[in-house]
Amino acid sequence: MTLDRCSDAQRDMRHGYYGGGPGVIASALAWCAAGIVAIALSPKHAVLALFVGGMFIHPVGIVIAKALGRPGSHTRGNPLGALALESTVWMLLCLPLAYAISIDRIHWFFPAMLLVIGGRYLVFRTIYGTRTYTALGVCLASAAFALIVARATPVVGAFAGAAIEFIFAAMIFAASRRSA
Repeated sequence: MTLDRCSDAQRDMRHGYYGGGPGVIASALAWCAAGIVAIALSPKHAVLALFVGGMFIHPVGIVIAKALGRPGSHTRGNPLGALALESTVWMLLCLPLAYAISIDRIHWFFPAMLLVIGGRYLVFRTIYGTRTYTALGVCLASAAFALIVARATPVVGAFAGAAIEFIFAAMIFAASRRSA
């Protein structure tokens, strides 16, 4: 892929998905729901809440993008669409590992998921062509390590993920509005 074609593909992804902001908001909502479930029920239920909420991130993100006047999709043949799908498969393959960790050390589940999601956002740097995703990935990974060192509760871990993603979603939306 040539430099011009890559820039065009990234521009198409940014336009179609509003810079990825709707997906980040949907993810933040899933993290927030997991935090609420951890408080109301238990950390084990919060694990399930994050998994179930995670299944709705992409469809909710598309609905949000469409509500904001974007197509919620990319142009057919955009090579970055394949990269997005491949990074989704990688993320899904990491979920059993995070779940296995939660069986023995429930307080490590949310930091493990922060690492998985943070790693995926590093790929979004290439998909969308914006450095904000590098910062988001690094921030989530740093939070994961801080939570483990601090021996934070699952409630704190879930709400840390939500807070970080809400902040970055606002940054992504602001940048997308400026560039539009």
